[in-house]
Amino acid sequence: MSTVAEPIDQILYRPEEAAIVLRIGRSTVYEEMRLGRLQTVRIGRRRLVPPEYIAQYVELLKREAQDAS
Repeated sequence: MSTVAEPIDQILYRPEEAAIVLRIGRSTVYEEMRLGRLQTVRIGRRRLVPPEYIAQYVELLKREAQDAS
């Protein structure tokens, strides 16, 4: 039996990490946050992105792509 804890799925991403997950630039993440298209939560002065907000943002992009077609 190991005493090392198993890693859990990440539940909050820094904007830089969200950019990596979304495969977009860091500045694009901050711009989308500023526009309210990518939602965040605040802890103190930090802005963090839960995975479900990343999924909602992807769904928004999909809807926009369908509307443009």
